[in-house]
Amino acid sequence: MLGPFIAVLRRDLLLAWRGRADVLVTIGFFVVVACLFPFGVGAEPNQLREIAPGILWVDALLATLLSLHRLFAQDHADGSLEQLLLSPEPTVLWVSAKVLAYWLTTSLPLVIAAPGLGLLFDMEQGSLKVLCLSLLLGTPMLSLLGAVGAALTLGLRGGGMLLALLVLPLFVPVLIFGAGAVDAYLGGSGSDAHLLLLAGGSLAALVLAPWACAAALRIAAE
Repeated sequence: MLGPFIAVLRRDLLLAWRGRADVLVTIGFFVVVACLFPFGVGAEPNQLREIAPGILWVDALLATLLSLHRLFAQDHADGSLEQLLLSPEPTVLWVSAKVLAYWLTTSLPLVIAAPGLGLLFDMEQGSLKVLCLSLLLGTPMLSLLGAVGAALTLGLRGGGMLLALLVLPLFVPVLIFGAGAVDAYLGGSGSDAHLLLLAGGSLAALVLAPWACAAALRIAAE
């Protein structure tokens, strides 16, 4: 059962490496947008520390949204998607592998880049750790929910705009709990509740989103 999963995961990671310019664009967007905020709001350290969690979370959300369209688009264009749907392997299995490859090549680099950007906003070590942990727990949910939107809008004219309209409302709770985890830590009430909600949401999305993706991809292929 794991053979097809690993094969699709390896294939998508290899394709991402060959098309690494797209991955670098996403990371570059994340870094550049974060660096622009101090120019817009001023360089006052206390203000930057206060707004840093929200800025970095919104930045990660937009960077994810920027790259979602390519999750299934290339396979749809070259006919690979149709072959995968016709294969005897469970659709949910290879969809999960594709989403995992997407998270590893898009969201995980954002999590890795976050500490450096947090230092740009003069965040203290404790809040920076909470921010990175919230991103690590929350970005899988962004990828899974975004994958559902990408599957629903696959092949549609103006699909990018429709994708944004579909997934942005779903991303809002992730944004609230992700940025709220750092605020709760700084407020002294503890971030455990927010982090547990992010982890629970990601687990729920892991269970439900691949099935929704599989159904949407079958509709798109017809």
